[in-house]
Amino acid sequence: MKNKFKIINDPVHGIITIPNALVYDIIQHRYFQRLRRISQNGLTELVYPGAKHSRFNHALGCMHLMQVAINVLKEKGVDISENEEKAAYVAILLHDLGHGPYSHSLEYSIIDGSHHEEVSLQLMEKLNEEFDGQLTDAIQIFKGQHSRKFLSQLVSSQLDVDRLDYLKRDSFFTGVVEGNINPERILSSLNVSDDELVIDAKAIASVEKFLMARIFMYNNVYLHKTSFSAENYLIQVLRRAKELVTAGEKLFATSAFTYFLEGHEKGKLSEKGLELFTSLDDSDVMSAIKEWQNHDDIILSKLAKAIVERELPKSILLLEPLSEVEVKKEEDRIKKALKIDDSSYFVQQSQIKITAYQVDKYPIKLLFKNGIIKEITQSEQSLLREVLKKDVVKYHYHTLKVK
Repeated sequence: MKNKFKIINDPVHGIITIPNALVYDIIQHRYFQRLRRISQNGLTELVYPGAKHSRFNHALGCMHLMQVAINVLKEKGVDISENEEKAAYVAILLHDLGHGPYSHSLEYSIIDGSHHEEVSLQLMEKLNEEFDGQLTDAIQIFKGQHSRKFLSQLVSSQLDVDRLDYLKRDSFFTGVVEGNINPERILSSLNVSDDELVIDAKAIASVEKFLMARIFMYNNVYLHKTSFSAENYLIQVLRRAKELVTAGEKLFATSAFTYFLEGHEKGKLSEKGLELFTSLDDSDVMSAIKEWQNHDDIILSKLAKAIVERELPKSILLLEPLSEVEVKKEEDRIKKALKIDDSSYFVQQSQIKITAYQVDKYPIKLLFKNGIIKEITQSEQSLLREVLKKDVVKYHYHTLKVK
């Protein structure tokens, strides 16, 4: 029998162990192996060249942190059965299974009206059939419908192992030290009260550093003005490709990518769509974009070349949006310069909203030594209570550089 209890050397967390045979078999499955070919941070590498890590790395890191969390809770007397533990590992391992090429960048561009979590659920249900129902509890945890609420909170909440891994990992690979956090310190302070996750009050400084690190990473990485523009161009090149295909144009693309460019799927994927989706990754999109540089359509070719050669637009962040008159003037300039009828592919203005913490959604609760529980912004020990209640709103504007 093949040895299924292997170890993985991770650059972020060190040694990651595979806890059981089911997890090993899932990792070996082609659905999960596809995540090796899905970038974690879209086109962020155009700004931070080291950010070339994959969803595969992230999923394994999340599973490792889930192991740490489960062990901490068991040591504190929280009753967690072997089946619940196994289900928690599978749920977090597969939480990003439904991400398409370039992750969040093309969230709604490949499949109209479908979120990656919905596709993840469909794929988990398919795997559950293959593994004779062994994923049933994991699916309940993923959906937030398991009887042990804290297990679902470990997978998805404002202080879940998903966020703990991606902040640490993305900080590491981008080199943005402001995002660096200490997941182990936070996890060591986990506890459960009334079946909900709580944090020992003494760890409030670590939790607030985590929340601030998330703000810094959104400001400096996830919503960096240049990578934001690059990913917008990625959205626009697919928009143009779909329009041309709909009009009867034959574009170079793999068979799976062609199927989605033709718009066969909207919302929940069909059986055929799901199967084709599992063969789709970053390489399908980039190989097509490289070829589209040479297309006769000026909009498609210019967008494609901008991505491949990193000829990105002029990009600025504003505290107030530009007026419609100013945007219209720029659109007219681009129309004239490129001799096109629609310049909205190249001139974009978007609102960027960064929410540090949502009091009304999975509030982070502190457990004090006297047994009192307080939501973090209600604690007198909080240094950031006012900061955490405020959203950061900016406006991103970019326009084509015309020589």
